[in-house]
Amino acid sequence: MKSYDAVVIGGGPAGVTAAMYLARSGCSVLLPERLTSGGQLLQTEALENYPGFPKGIKGYELADLFTEHLEGLTVDRPAIVVESITGSAGQFTVHTDDEDYLCKTVLVCSGAKHRTLGLEGEEKLRGRGLSYCALCDGNFYRNQTVAVAGGGNAALEESLYLSKIVGKIHLIHRRDSFRGLKVYEDRLESMPEKVNIMRSSVITKLHGNDALTGLTVKNLQTGHEELLPVDGLFVYVGFAPVTNFLPQGIELDEQGFIVTDTEMRTNIPGIFAAGDIRSKLCRQVITAAGDGATAAQAAFVFLEQLHA
Repeated sequence: MKSYDAVVIGGGPAGVTAAMYLARSGCSVLLPERLTSGGQLLQTEALENYPGFPKGIKGYELADLFTEHLEGLTVDRPAIVVESITGSAGQFTVHTDDEDYLCKTVLVCSGAKHRTLGLEGEEKLRGRGLSYCALCDGNFYRNQTVAVAGGGNAALEESLYLSKIVGKIHLIHRRDSFRGLKVYEDRLESMPEKVNIMRSSVITKLHGNDALTGLTVKNLQTGHEELLPVDGLFVYVGFAPVTNFLPQGIELDEQGFIVTDTEMRTNIPGIFAAGDIRSKLCRQVITAAGDGATAAQAAFVFLEQLHA
């Protein structure tokens, strides 16, 4: 079996940054890639809040720039899928759909996927009126009408953010009461001219071919359905962490995200986590890259201690 100092699982901003830092430190690195590097960046139309690009940058363009940093470095990038991890610090075995690899440390950067509404046409309309990130895409809907689906802190926080940009918001939640902080709910209720709160309601259909034009919304208490014309829809019905390959015993929070300390160390020595897979408040490209750099440095120190 091939042996590496570190395996970095996940090719998004956290994973690419971690692999780059480790390789530049002289470590041998395995970076398994199921598809093209970039992670959720490839699903983002454009970013206007990433430092260094004041005029904005396309998601795929930034992903390409991240990946360019790996050129010429000692990073193996086979097209494989990690299925499980066994062993312990200094002697991990990474099992894939192709072959097994030995490694001394593991950096988990597998990210999280936005939970979808499960409606017909949702994938087709992603980036064409349907978004999962108001911070990324909100400015495209300045003075327009949008809807937000969800009832937790993410939905309420992003609705407050959008209220400063868009013309009108329809906040759609399937329950009668929100799961987010009451202070957020109160602030949204204080601006009825801007925010239309639709409780006990669900989206049953998306309208539009090349771009989203409207939603069919059903009131669960009355059964009444109405067509709601909108320019955009922001979906916040939760995140699903990609953790199916993790070893037993790794500590997760109540939502399934990996718990780490400030140095990205998990409760299992030799395993680190960075990016959206980690239990944290802010999930942005810039925080993922920062996590990746921190995890790489912590892993490098760990490797130095192994060799001591």
